[in-house]
Amino acid sequence: MQAVVLAAGKGTRLRPLTEDKPKALVEVDGKPLVEDVFDNLLAIGVDELIVVVGYRKEQLIERYGDAYEGVPITYAHQREQLGLAHAILRAEPHVDDDFVLMLGDNVFRGNLGDVVNRQREQRADAAFLVEAVPDEEASRYGVLDTNEYGEIVEVVEKPDDPPSSLVMTGFYTFTPAIFHACHLVQPSDRGEYELPDAIDLLIQSGRTIDAIPMDGWRIDVGYPEDREEAERRLRETDALRSE
Repeated sequence: MQAVVLAAGKGTRLRPLTEDKPKALVEVDGKPLVEDVFDNLLAIGVDELIVVVGYRKEQLIERYGDAYEGVPITYAHQREQLGLAHAILRAEPHVDDDFVLMLGDNVFRGNLGDVVNRQREQRADAAFLVEAVPDEEASRYGVLDTNEYGEIVEVVEKPDDPPSSLVMTGFYTFTPAIFHACHLVQPSDRGEYELPDAIDLLIQSGRTIDAIPMDGWRIDVGYPEDREEAERRLRETDALRSE
């Protein structure tokens, strides 16, 4: 199973932590964000990592080389950070079949394996973890709009007026159909090629999409206070395990 890890971001909102390093190397509880991502992926059986790099990419390449814990790494280069759909297309030449996608700046402790199992069992074209967030936070994410039956009818990226508080997290599985959708995406008002727009194209074309509620927690480390919250949650989790 291949995994694509998106780790090209500058992390401007995390400054000064990212002034001299890529966002993915910011440490949380003594471990770089991307390393925590790698560990999560290896735990669910990933046997090849494709890492999309950009800002200060040489630091990531020098640190991890061509393998992590014996799992081979291939680097794909995103010279301009033009959105997640744009980043995914940088990995397209290296992907052979269905794959996992994980954002390199999220700390997860949850049911990642459920997403992989659902995608395999149902042969869905996309499956991803979702969670309900406070209404005031929903505009930070890709927000799901559902009908009266709970079916996803649209995904909207960072809307000013979110249609719900149910959002996509940073963990997905896809078939190669996502690449075709990413090629069709047009730049958003932010001038970026948005992943939710590509997923929305899959939905509108009748593709099978599965959303799996998160059982656990995750922190999107976008701001220094998010890093502090992630460290607090990790310590709580470790304390519970040791009891």
